[in-house]
Amino acid sequence: LHNNMMLMLHGNKTEDHGSKNLPQEIVKLISQAQEAKKQAYCPYSNFRVGAALLTQDNRLFTGCNVENACYNLGVCAERNAMAKAVSEGYKEFKAIAIASDQTDRFISPCGGCRQFMREFGLNWDVYMSKPNGSCLKMTVEELLPLSFGPDDL
Repeated sequence: LHNNMMLMLHGNKTEDHGSKNLPQEIVKLISQAQEAKKQAYCPYSNFRVGAALLTQDNRLFTGCNVENACYNLGVCAERNAMAKAVSEGYKEFKAIAIASDQTDRFISPCGGCRQFMREFGLNWDVYMSKPNGSCLKMTVEELLPLSFGPDDL
């Protein structure tokens, strides 16, 4: 992938951004996600993931993945960051950046994390990054089209 690549997803443009093309707050967000992955507890998969979440009022919360010998009890980095924010009283998000050690593709949130993100709105940004700082930007709605959410209850 290179910095000028464009993907068409569900009729919306999604760009592969080099870090030089991004707003400074997003470059910082990606950097914080890369730092957060260093705290990952992943003795079974050795697949480190970090996340950095930016609230609407510019508070930053980070998270990392935490595995468990009982695999389904592990917690993803994205959900850890969101749970930290919610536990501090923040429920309106602007963006989240996700980082891993993968160099050949952008790290993408799992289905459970996509649904968890959707709980807090459809129109906020998800930056899926590589270690070199490049990223793929999509909205929650683009990641989880035709989703089930609070309005459906």
